Amino acid sequence: MTKQDGRLPGSRPTQWGGGETGTAVAIVDVHGCVTGWNADAERLLGYPADEVVGRPAADLLIEPVTGDDVRSAVAGAPERWSGPLALRHRDGRRVEVTVIAHHSRAEGNGPDGWRVLCALTGSEPRPGDEDLARWAFEQAPHCSVSLYDAQLRYRRSNQAMVPVVGLPDSALRGLGILDITTQPQSAKLADGLRRALESGEPVHLESFQRTGGERRIHAWSVDFAPLKDPDDPDGTVHGVALVAHDMTEQFWARKRLLLLNEAGSRIGSTLDLSRTARELLEVTVPEFADFASVDLLTALEADIEPSAGELAGGVMLRRIAHRFAPGTRLPTVLELGTTDSYPEFTPPARALATGAGVLCNAEDPEFVHWMAVDRRRAAIIRDQGYHSMVAVPLRARGVTLGVAVFYRRSRADRMERFGQDDLLLAEELAARAAVAIDNARRYTRERETALSLQHSLLPQRMPEQAAMEAASRYVPASTRSGIGGDWFDLIPLSGARIALVVGDVVGHGIRATATMGRLRTAVRTLSDVDLPPDELLTSLDDLVVRLSEEAGAAGEVGEIGATCCYAIYDPVSRTCTMASAGHPPPVILPPAGTPEAARVSIGPPLGVGGGLPFEATEVKLAEGSLVAMFSNGLVETRERDVDEGYQRLCQVLARTGPSLEDACDAVLDDLVAGRPRDDVALVIARTRALDDDRVVTWEIPSHPSAVATARKAASQRLSEWGVGEQLYAAELIISELVTNAIRYAAPPITLRLIRDQVLICEVSDASSTAPHLRRARDWEEGGRGLLLVAQMAHRWGARHSLTGKTIWAEMPLLP
Repeated sequence: MTKQDGRLPGSRPTQWGGGETGTAVAIVDVHGCVTGWNADAERLLGYPADEVVGRPAADLLIEPVTGDDVRSAVAGAPERWSGPLALRHRDGRRVEVTVIAHHSRAEGNGPDGWRVLCALTGSEPRPGDEDLARWAFEQAPHCSVSLYDAQLRYRRSNQAMVPVVGLPDSALRGLGILDITTQPQSAKLADGLRRALESGEPVHLESFQRTGGERRIHAWSVDFAPLKDPDDPDGTVHGVALVAHDMTEQFWARKRLLLLNEAGSRIGSTLDLSRTARELLEVTVPEFADFASVDLLTALEADIEPSAGELAGGVMLRRIAHRFAPGTRLPTVLELGTTDSYPEFTPPARALATGAGVLCNAEDPEFVHWMAVDRRRAAIIRDQGYHSMVAVPLRARGVTLGVAVFYRRSRADRMERFGQDDLLLAEELAARAAVAIDNARRYTRERETALSLQHSLLPQRMPEQAAMEAASRYVPASTRSGIGGDWFDLIPLSGARIALVVGDVVGHGIRATATMGRLRTAVRTLSDVDLPPDELLTSLDDLVVRLSEEAGAAGEVGEIGATCCYAIYDPVSRTCTMASAGHPPPVILPPAGTPEAARVSIGPPLGVGGGLPFEATEVKLAEGSLVAMFSNGLVETRERDVDEGYQRLCQVLARTGPSLEDACDAVLDDLVAGRPRDDVALVIARTRALDDDRVVTWEIPSHPSAVATARKAASQRLSEWGVGEQLYAAELIISELVTNAIRYAAPPITLRLIRDQVLICEVSDASSTAPHLRRARDWEEGGRGLLLVAQMAHRWGARHSLTGKTIWAEMPLLP
């Protein structure tokens, strides 16, 4: 509510501005009431402040304004509104004005409002305005302007353009721009003038030119404005104004920022040392330099990290990357992979010694000295026109790795020589690249260590045996993934059998490789006791669980996990017994059939725990069957799933010839593209069979008299096989083993002889009690049998089965 005089309760007149400012100002709050009124406002409408403040502003309007009109204006222009208003003077006459209203934010807790302004004086053009415009044209400090007529002839320039052109108006008037300057960008400027004249539309371009007699190249933002008579309805162009702004510092600052952004996104995309160095050069050449190189200290190759004192003198560097700008003439001073020594006074050596960048021009005394000492380098630099260089050290994690060197020559689109800003930019680029290079160097060192360790743990050659012919391949993972823990093995077993193993440890790096070595050793140890595949995987699973517990107790991150497929092939029965712990099943190709994955029950991966069982599967294989065992890196990639990988593997195996080496190569060529993301282990084996003429079996009665009968039958068969020199030892071993079986074991008892690369004697019985080798005392009549067997045989041992055990002994066959 308002009082009778129209003021808000508690309001009081407000007037400010003791003198005349020439601008009438009124303050209107959000309720539409006047809260402020200056002296010029009183001059405009004749109301003193005490008659206006506190009253609705609408009382001053001749044309009625509704609340909707105000809200619409405020919504359309929340910060500022401008327009014509018809106001009522105190004497009743009409006053038409154009006002500007600014939305003002109140300080503290006061209400918001509007500040309404109207100019009282100076609104009409004055004669002095022309002088102001002329002076502005002449004296504008950062805007260089030249005027050209309709024939594109030079007419005049302002004062800022004079040092740019380098000549007075009197010498230039009437000339075309190509007559004024012959710099490379002149044709581009002439084209901008022509386009603006012909099209009548403004034209913008960026230009790079020297200013007057300077050697430094400036970056210009140039606008061509067609000049027209505003009163001419045809819009005839009478001339063109060339307006140029010197954007040199802003341009190069923007270019440097873009280089830094690009360096952050491109450098270090891989863990390859040479590739990382090349990425630094791809970012900087040709944008920043015309030639750049990265040289690393040769001491790093011996894992020696030089101290600051060791870098104080001359240094030996190896070139790992360099890059030329297009059009650069070869050759280079140093070829890739070669080394060179740098005396202590050279810029690269000084940069390494001081740990800071070094900027040199061709005229600097130290650069002249260097060129005088190294004349071949001087000739190449002089021939290619390089005139300034920057050498910056590559340092990361407190270690000096090498130096990056940048050379520059004259170019029209760039600042000619390196400056201090360029030195700072080069140091920043080198700092970012050094971290990536150090990462690659450390990874390369770890990878080489893991490769050496892995190579020493994997089989160097396939063992000689008669059960099968085999070939293998191992492809380590790409540098990004690191060396994994895949392994394979072929283990000769008793009874002319062979075990095939392929496994994969989860993870990459030295830890995975070391774990692989422990698991491979464990598999070989368990194989020596002739455990069946399912029992072997159960024991291996317990080992992985214990390794994981040990790693957790030691504070190592991550559990140990692995997969494994273990198969035993018997060339006598021609059966293959296999079991899998989370590992891809083998692919089997019969001699006259089609390849397919073996139907193996896949158990849980090793280390999962929970006591889940593993199940063995027995497959009958014809002689000459192919068995392909592999790690999942062969069939499963990001680009294809396991089913597609198996399909392609089967197709390749179906086309293979008799050579297993060629078969391995064909599989890798088809399924492995370049460097895989995961390790690939592959074993392809062709089964053989031992014919009946090389194996004989007898059933032995459980009676002492059967010993002589067995010895006689075995002696006759050994004579047929041509075993002469070993006949006595073989008869003795057979007698002792058969005697022990009759005396201590349970029937049925069988004797089997196998003529392989060695002579194998096997005695099987139904007892699960294993024999123990011991030394008999002088008064004991027994206890010497196994001791004699151990001394006469090359190898001997025992293996258990579901129905009993087998004691076996091997003897070499002498030629």
